[in-house]
Amino acid sequence: MTARWELTPLGATGLTVSPITLGGAPLGSMPENFGYEVAENDAIALVGAVLDSDIRTIDTSNGYSAGRSEERIGKGIAAHGGLPDDVLVITKTDQKDGDYSGERVKRSLDESRERLGIGPLPVVHLHDPEFHDFDAMTGRGGAVEALVEARERGEVGHIGLAGGDVRVMSRYLELGVFDVLLVHNRWTLVDRSAGDIIARATEMGLGIVNAAVLGGGILADTTGTNTQYGYRPASAATLDSIARMRAVCEKWDTDLATAAIRFSTREPRIASTIVGISKIPRIATTVTAATAELPQEFWDELETLVPASENWLDTDPV
Repeated sequence: MTARWELTPLGATGLTVSPITLGGAPLGSMPENFGYEVAENDAIALVGAVLDSDIRTIDTSNGYSAGRSEERIGKGIAAHGGLPDDVLVITKTDQKDGDYSGERVKRSLDESRERLGIGPLPVVHLHDPEFHDFDAMTGRGGAVEALVEARERGEVGHIGLAGGDVRVMSRYLELGVFDVLLVHNRWTLVDRSAGDIIARATEMGLGIVNAAVLGGGILADTTGTNTQYGYRPASAATLDSIARMRAVCEKWDTDLATAAIRFSTREPRIASTIVGISKIPRIATTVTAATAELPQEFWDELETLVPASENWLDTDPV
């Protein structure tokens, strides 16, 4: 395999990642989220195709489709004959039935190791902690302590922080225990909510991973019928910006999805960009988008169309 790109250091972890990471959420088959089902055999085949591609990083989570994403990725790795030395698989802990205690985190790690067939787990994120009580999550016997102790025992190589609302995530970041930060929907063509937390994480030496750069699909929509950004109705200003950006892309002989992916991969502070892929042909098109050569004048023009900050996901005080 002749790669189009060099692998990038993941902060100070000593690990490397490819500019694009396979987002494993669709592989578990979540039609309620993605609008289509993915058969197990198709998911396993896709994992094999990714392992033979330029993409050297895979992202999943314990809770995606109640564990099916991890299971299928593990089966794909096994069918391929094992994990290539240069491929990194990243997963996340998840609550279950409202339980996000330290004991639940330990069980989550055990489940992920078994499903993926990987141990120790190289990177594990604390996933979506903003939906739970901060004091309980960070207190004695809580989820954060359990992850830190798993790292100290060598069961986990490095721990990350993965979530949405950056106003809440910033409180977790300042605990100073995380090695990696994952943000989603908040550093895109039309939303820069994560600007401050990315700057702070960079200052702290964390590796930064950016997800949902298509805003839940609206930035890949060519029909103009999708009006949801980041799992909620987009503002009129955001919809207008997207329409104007789509027209700029047409003028420069590209498309909005390519621009959305390239916007993230060209940001030097971001080690890798997660893109959900469930169909083998999309591997090549995503790699092409991630390496697209677009002139600075194009980016300057798009920048004039970014919606005002009051239209971003995280603008009001918590």
